[in-house]
Amino acid sequence: MTDFNQYLKNAASEVSARLDTLMSRRASSVVTEAMKYSLGGTGKRIRPFITLEFSKLCGGSREAALDFGCAVEMIHTYSLIHDDLPCMDNDDLRRGKPSCHIAFGEDNALLAGDALLTEAFSVLANAQNVCDKNKVKAVGFLSELAGVDGMVGGQVLDLAFESGAPSLDEIYSMYSLKTCALIKASAVLGCLAFDGCNEKMIQAAGDYAYNLGMAFQIVDDILDVTGNQELLGKPVGSDDKNDKSTALKYLGLDGAKDAAVKLTNKAVEALNGFDGDSEALKELAFAMADRKF
Repeated sequence: MTDFNQYLKNAASEVSARLDTLMSRRASSVVTEAMKYSLGGTGKRIRPFITLEFSKLCGGSREAALDFGCAVEMIHTYSLIHDDLPCMDNDDLRRGKPSCHIAFGEDNALLAGDALLTEAFSVLANAQNVCDKNKVKAVGFLSELAGVDGMVGGQVLDLAFESGAPSLDEIYSMYSLKTCALIKASAVLGCLAFDGCNEKMIQAAGDYAYNLGMAFQIVDDILDVTGNQELLGKPVGSDDKNDKSTALKYLGLDGAKDAAVKLTNKAVEALNGFDGDSEALKELAFAMADRKF
């Protein structure tokens, strides 16, 4: 792909415009303003991009994929709002601007996160140009992968590991839930935007998402040590400040970089399970491994 970055930006703009439309349907209040504030900014929209690309790869409806991707982005954003709260990571900066609880207060930030979580399932249920059977499957996948057997379960382990000494395998298990699960939801929902989606597609999408998510989280650990706060749009050194257990502590900087490369290559290999054009998803995997923010 000649200009992947521009392609990614164009998709992000499309997602942002759709999020604006979806949120404009809700009555104005301090909580809806907090929701819009957190959904906006400089988010890269990686998860909905994955949804759009897997839908394209399978031959699904872009309109359905766009709403499915927006639903995942709402859940991702709710998780960021809650991550930043004083009871969690206590971070004051997100996506290059004050965190939601700094801008709107801790109470409204908590409610904004709750509201985005529930709004996501409304968006799924009302998505157009996809069969009801696949909508039900999408709700099932997203609720499982965002809940206690997915992202929330990973957050629970993350908190528990602060007072312990987890092994590298335990840290990887936490990553597979905290980070990979929602990326898997993004990929699978893209497949489900195609009425003819089958288990082979879902399995291949899941393999791509797992390896991409693991690489993404390891690179995130690296950037927390080596990154630039202005580029990242969030504080650096927060893992060390909060005594977080990360793969970097076990692998070292060079070992972590090598692991990220190997996982990225596995993600790309998983795309061989599809017949369509997967170039953008390959480009994404390499870009995520090589990112500086």
